[in-house]
Amino acid sequence: MAKEGVKAREIKRAKLVAKYAEKRAALKEAGDWVALDALPKASSPVKLHNRCKLTGRPRGYMRQFGISRVTFREMALEGKIPGVKKASW
Repeated sequence: MAKEGVKAREIKRAKLVAKYAEKRAALKEAGDWVALDALPKASSPVKLHNRCKLTGRPRGYMRQFGISRVTFREMALEGKIPGVKKASW
């Protein structure tokens, strides 16, 4: 499980990206690279990283469910995810 500070930092970064998204797009369109460079570095969408909503795990993220593969497996085996069952053939 990720530290609470790491998860909070990621949420803060996402808010910053959303805040500056329109301004960033306008500066890119205008080609004003100096003003674009003056924006906060964390406001770049490249800095965002997908994390599990429950545990904060950064790797093995499944976009469709918004959780990590480990959490997905646990929840699927417990029957907490509708429509998902263990494969057998």
